Amino acid sequence: MSPSEQQRFDFIYRQHLINLHLQGKRPSTIDGYSRAVRRIADYFNRCPDNLCQQEMKQYFTALIGTHSWSIVKIDRNGLQFFYQHTLNKQWQWLNIVKPPQVRRLPDILSTTEVALVINRTKQLRYQVFFVVLYSMGLRLGEAINLEIGDIDKSSMKVHVRDGKYGKDRFVSLPLRTLVALRTYWQTHRHPQWIFPGKDHQPGSQMDRGGVQKAMRKVIKECGIYKKISPHSLRHCFATHLLERGVDLGSSSLQTLLGHASLNTTLMYTQLTEVAQQSSRNTMEQMTNELPLEWRAK
Repeated sequence: MSPSEQQRFDFIYRQHLINLHLQGKRPSTIDGYSRAVRRIADYFNRCPDNLCQQEMKQYFTALIGTHSWSIVKIDRNGLQFFYQHTLNKQWQWLNIVKPPQVRRLPDILSTTEVALVINRTKQLRYQVFFVVLYSMGLRLGEAINLEIGDIDKSSMKVHVRDGKYGKDRFVSLPLRTLVALRTYWQTHRHPQWIFPGKDHQPGSQMDRGGVQKAMRKVIKECGIYKKISPHSLRHCFATHLLERGVDLGSSSLQTLLGHASLNTTLMYTQLTEVAQQSSRNTMEQMTNELPLEWRAK
């Protein structure tokens, strides 16, 4: 960009950040929506305040070729917010790009595989972190943000703060997980965080990228060829609980997972071995009861 163009972009970008905060967007949303504006400015090498619809189509065509649909969706939503709230422009975004409605079922580890992954993890900090994700069904960010005061050993519950959509919830704390947390905390004794950063400095937290890298490494070493990430342990938690008879309804699994809608929780009914076996048995019986008359050769 030219100096004057850069100056105009910097001013508009600051207004974009202000509007994101004024609209109460969460930090992760602010990060994604601000990155969308920076990305399109870099693509055209100019301030994106005067782009036309055809240029937007050009940008998203290129983006689809290099990024996942999840990134495309974030950029579309981020730019929609930018043009609506910062530039006061209303566009028909469906005429520009429409990400497909895809709902994929995640890969699930068996309990034996979960134990294998945890046992093969070489660093205690990641071992305990994976135990927490699995035994309480936490999201990655929820586990990273756990503080000492969130652990209530008298009630054996954990206060999960500021989860998805800004919701708090309580989850049960297994005794074995409490012992693991206590053992790990004694190795660093951080005054605030359960999982501090490597330097153990005030305010420093465990790095997301480090957790994901550790998971990729151990999955490879275990010879597991499923698509597994730290978030997969949350899916395993829900699936394994269902297989053991935990209620799907709003008073149990849905609350534990912090789902706003039961429809989200219902996905796990498709992943349980119990449900699949029941379906197989029913299909076998249904097929066997057909009064078929086979033709001679």
